[in-house]
This record gives sequence, structure tokens and C-alpha cells, in this order.
Amino acid sequence: MTLSSRERLQRAVGEAGRQLEAAGVASPRVDALALAAFVLGVPQLVVAVAPELDDSFEDRYRAVVERRARREPLQHIVGSAAFRYLSVQVRPGVFIPRPETELVAEAAINEALAVLATGRTPTLVDLCTGTGVIALALAQEVPAARVFAVDVSPDAVELASENAAALQLQVNVVTGDVADESLLPELSASVDVVVSNPPYVPPQDAPLPPEVEHHDPQLAVYGGGADGLRTPALVVTAAARLLRDGGLLVMEHDDSQGASARSLIEKTQCFSDVRTQVDLAGRDRFVLARRRAGSDR
Repeated sequence: MTLSSRERLQRAVGEAGRQLEAAGVASPRVDALALAAFVLGVPQLVVAVAPELDDSFEDRYRAVVERRARREPLQHIVGSAAFRYLSVQVRPGVFIPRPETELVAEAAINEALAVLATGRTPTLVDLCTGTGVIALALAQEVPAARVFAVDVSPDAVELASENAAALQLQVNVVTGDVADESLLPELSASVDVVVSNPPYVPPQDAPLPPEVEHHDPQLAVYGGGADGLRTPALVVTAAARLLRDGGLLVMEHDDSQGASARSLIEKTQCFSDVRTQVDLAGRDRFVLARRRAGSDR
């Protein structure tokens, strides 16, 4: 009996979901549908309204499902990642954006909008930008802002620049190291928001998921030091120099680092109103802090 396109698609997606679940993929059904949509060249797939399938669909679909079952990241397979209202290019060698970081971007966006409401043009700096998603979200949602995106990785700088060009968003992408005390000297003491999703993963005995361990660049994952906060500490130092008095630091961290991230910032004596924010799962996810007026830079 010849199956209809809908029946073929339902069977293929069901088999794929079971295969991905057996492989330990966290969201097997969602990934199975996303891969089917990718193979079919449609932005979103509703199995009940299946498009016409050609004779090669099952073979093409099986090939990408097998890649995902080997724990290759979904985003690397489809070549893109969603972030807030954007879809950006991703590729090996550059950290893949995570949904949790959308709340980090939102905090920076809200601050930029508050600055804009006072009649000033906000200046924002995204340190350790990776694919550029935070900077791009800022540029899209606060188009009047001056946005700078910084990364030490040439691969990240190239990809962030390509994403900005593809999305036609005005972002100044800069090659730079947060350890460089002369980073962005022209912006010293003038930035309204410094936002960052830096490397912060601490050393640990438990292995990371294969998608992270084998596919994200280690430079963009591990924060350094016994607690993973070596690079975040450099971000804090850079923010203290770049922010104007009253400017806001927004920095993501590991869910185990809430207290230690606050302590790191408080010890500089350059910030006030230091507080932890949680993600949608209720876990400590990022820290906010205000640049204190009159403190040393």
C-alpha cells in the first residue's frame, strides 16, 4: 500500500524521535521536527499539513538524524540558531547561542530603552560576543543605540560581522581581548551598558554534554581558574573602566556562581546595587551591577 506524504512524514518523524531519545538527545521530538523542516526547506513543520515529499526524503532525513544522534549540535546541522526575534548563522568554532542568554539580552535592552527615554543615545558594548547575538538583539530592538561587539576569536569576529551584514543591523564588530587594559579607549567612562556572556564554566568532574564538550570551542566555554571566574573577572574590570557613572553591567554566569559573581564585583568597590537574576527555570543566571560614581577607574 502506498503511503501518503503525511503518513510518510509521521512515520519518519516518529522513528527519528525514538532514535534521538535513545541517543540521549534532550529534546528528541523537537529536534526530529526541526530536522524534517530543514530537509524540506520550510521554516516550520506541522506534520498534519505535510508538504509533498519526493522519493529521496527518507534517505536525506535519515542522514541528518544520524548526525544528530551522534550528538552533533542541531544548530550546526541546520546552520542557524534562533535568538529572541532573530535567526543567526552558526558554525563550528564559534559558541552556539543558548536560550537562557535571551534574558541577559533583555536586561541590557531594557536599560538601553530607559536611557533612550531620557533623550540620550545609549552606547552599549557586548564583550565576548561570539556569534554576535546579544549585540544584534540590542541593535534590532534599540535601533537608535550605538552598539559595539568584541571578541578575541577571529572566527567569532568574522561570523558576528557576517550576521550583522546579513541582518542589515548596525553593529561595530571589534577584535579585542577583555584582558587588554586599552580595549576600546575611545569609549572609556562613556558606555551606558556593558553586557557579556563570557566563558564561565568551572572545572568539574561531571562531563559536559557531548554537544558542548566536542563542538563548542573550549576558549568560549571554560572561564579559567579554580572557580571558572577568571574571564568574568576581566569582564568586570573592563566594565568598570568603560561604564559611565550609573552605567549598568549585565553578565551571565553559571548557575552555581551567583554568590561568587556578586562577591567578585563587590570586591572591586566600583559597583553598587549588585544583584543576581534568575532564568526561567529559577536558577541563578546573571548579575546586574551599577557603576558607582567617584570610584577609581
